[in-house]
This record gives sequence, C-alpha cells and structure tokens, in this order.
Amino acid sequence: MAQEIFPNLFREQIPLPQNPLKAINSYVIKGDGRFLMIDTGMNRPECMKAMEAYIKEIGVDLDRTDFFITHLHADHLGLVSELARPSSKIYFNHPDSEVINDAHHWEEMADIARLNGFPESDILTAISRHPGKRYHASRPLPLTLLREADKIEIGDYSFICIETPGHTRGHLCLYEPAKKLLFSGDHILESITPNISLWSEGDDPLKSYLQSLDKMSKYDVAHVLPGHRELFTHHRRRIEELKKHHEIRNEEVLSILKRGKQTAYKVASLMTWDIDCDRWEEFPLPQQWFAGGEALAHLQYLQGTGRAKRELQNGKALFSLKE
Repeated sequence: MAQEIFPNLFREQIPLPQNPLKAINSYVIKGDGRFLMIDTGMNRPECMKAMEAYIKEIGVDLDRTDFFITHLHADHLGLVSELARPSSKIYFNHPDSEVINDAHHWEEMADIARLNGFPESDILTAISRHPGKRYHASRPLPLTLLREADKIEIGDYSFICIETPGHTRGHLCLYEPAKKLLFSGDHILESITPNISLWSEGDDPLKSYLQSLDKMSKYDVAHVLPGHRELFTHHRRRIEELKKHHEIRNEEVLSILKRGKQTAYKVASLMTWDIDCDRWEEFPLPQQWFAGGEALAHLQYLQGTGRAKRELQNGKALFSLKE
C-alpha cells in the first residue's frame, strides 16, 4: 500500500523477487497537472504488477508523468521502458548513459572478470544470470541528461541534482534545500551498505564513493529517502558508519594479501560476507560475482593509496602488499 510520506510525495516498495535487496523504493511526487516518479523497479512481471497497483491507487496519469532515475542498475531503471510515454521526460546522468549505450559493455565485464581470476566456466553463466542483463529496459530510451546543480521543479518541490559517483560512475541524488529532503538512491542506505564494485580498467570507484560521502556530509539534510529499506534522518552519522565499514574492509583485504599474491577472485573468496553460506563454493554465482567486483574495488583503492601493487602474470592480475 502506497504511503504519503510528505504532502503530495508518495512511496511504494516494489518487490524484487529472489533478490537480497527484497524491494526498491519508488517515489512519486504530484505537481500541478504533472507527476514525477523517482526510480521504478526491474523490468519483470512481478514489478510491473506492483507498479500498476501503485499508480492506480494514487491516481498517476502516465501520459503526464516524468521520471528521474538515480543510476543505471536494473532495479532503478528497468521498468521505465514500460512506463514512459512519448510525452515523458526521463531524467538521467551522462556517465551511466554511456554505459547503457555501450554495445560492448558485457564483453568488457567478462574480460575484467577473466583478468582477475574468475573461473572461465562461470563467467558467461554469471553474466547471463545478471539482473542488469535480464531485467533491464526493453528498448533504447530517450534520455534528458542532467549534471551537477541542474534543477527539477514539481509542485511545491524544487530539487537540485548532486553528482555522487561511486556506486556507479554517474549516480545522481536529488536534494530539496528548502525542505531538506534527499533522494539518495543507492548512495546512502541505512541498514545495508551499497555495493561498490569495479568492472573496468582505470576507474577507482571506492575513492569516488568516499569522496562523494564527504561531499554529501556538507549538506543540511533532515530526511533521507533512499532507494532501499527505510527512510532515516541521521545522514552524517550514517556516512561515518559507511566510511568506517570500508576502512575495516580495506584492513581485511590487506591482511589477506599478507598471505602472498592473490587474484581479486581469490581475495573475495577469503573475505567475510553477510550471506547465509558456510563456504565460498556455496555462494550463488551472482553473489560471487558481486563479491568479486567489490574485492576488486578495494584492491584498486589500496593500489591507488600505495598500500598494494598489481602485476600481470600469465594473463592474470595479481595483487600483493606494497613493500
């Protein structure tokens, strides 16, 4: 059942079946003759059924609805291809638009996985099962691209865009300075930590993420409206908790590297994960994939800070402590 959390601002939790995230928060703001939806759900029947009930309950007219999508992941973007009408604007960011329009994106991810020790037999299976591939938008989207400080006005709300790269290259938040509201997408979550993964050469997403956290801490925020789980108020405290989490993870990765040279895949298999499995081999393949990407992000960050180094041996990237 939809919840009116502020005047003319609604939330519904769209279910994400067989997914550890469980649901995504989709928000709708009613304006004067127009609507704005923030994030949508995956492009799968279960999400569409919940979405149809949601928009019927609160009286959304899709012919008069625009969409703000915080980032490229399918649980946020996927369903917009089924909801947007020719009259709709789909607000999005520049860096993520380049990824979704890159025909070689999945091949590049496979190459990175191969380089970093993923078993060859698992790579194509993992990609074929990846929710970003299975449940993404069904057609190319006409996007209205936004940057830092661009504005969106709807009803009594006047938002500015805040670029917060890390979770993805182009992640965008929406901030309402007068009401001190922050739509944080997957940048800041309360009871879970956003996945920070690396699947490309040259990027340092954890460095970008930590910088984005520091950037966001300077804003005066009374209420955080995240992409998943519950709303919360203590954004600066949560930012410090997230920074501490990654500090602890970095120390864990360094302790693993004390055992000798390791691929990112091997490091991931030795890290601690909040998943109901006793051994790495029992992890579902998609969870091994996400864990591997997160381990690689930490290794890249440690390399950038001079605490780890990378070398290539027999077509594999091996990480070790910097002496």
